[in-house]
Amino acid sequence: LLLCIFLLEVLAGVLAYIYYQQLNEELKLNLKETLIRKYEVGSYEHITRAVDKLQQEFKCCGSNSSSDWKENSWVMDTGRKVPDSCCKTLTEKCGVRDHPSNIYKVEGGCITKLEKFIQDHLKIIGAVGIGIACVQIVGMVFTCCLYRSLKEGPY
Repeated sequence: LLLCIFLLEVLAGVLAYIYYQQLNEELKLNLKETLIRKYEVGSYEHITRAVDKLQQEFKCCGSNSSSDWKENSWVMDTGRKVPDSCCKTLTEKCGVRDHPSNIYKVEGGCITKLEKFIQDHLKIIGAVGIGIACVQIVGMVFTCCLYRSLKEGPY
C-alpha cells in the first residue's frame, strides 16, 4: 500500500512537470491577448486589478514590453501610452507620458518576470516533495524490517 501511494506521488510529480511546460506556453500565448482585449473592460474589472497588481509587484510593463499596450483600446481612448500601473512612481495619469525614467522598461516584459517567479516557487515545492519522498522511503524500509522481524519469531 505504501509503495502504491509513493508511485502515485511520483506520477503526480511527473505530470505536474509536463503540464507546467504546457502552462508556460499557454501563458505566453494568452497574457498579451488578455492585456489587449480585457484590460479596463467593464465586466473584466478583476482582470484589470490582477494586471495592475502584476505590473506593480513585478515592476514590469506589458506582456513582452510596454509597447504591447499600444493595441489596447482603453489606452488609446484615454490618450495614455501605458496604464498607470506601469509607472515607477504611481500617480494619476502618469501613463500619459511614456518616459523611460518613470515607466518600467523591462527586457522581456512581465512574462519573463512571471516565469521566473513560478520557476523559483516550483523549485521550492520540488525540494519539499523530494524531502517527503525520502521520509516515505525510510518509512517503507523500516516497515519491511519490522515485518521481517515479526515474521521470524513471536514476541
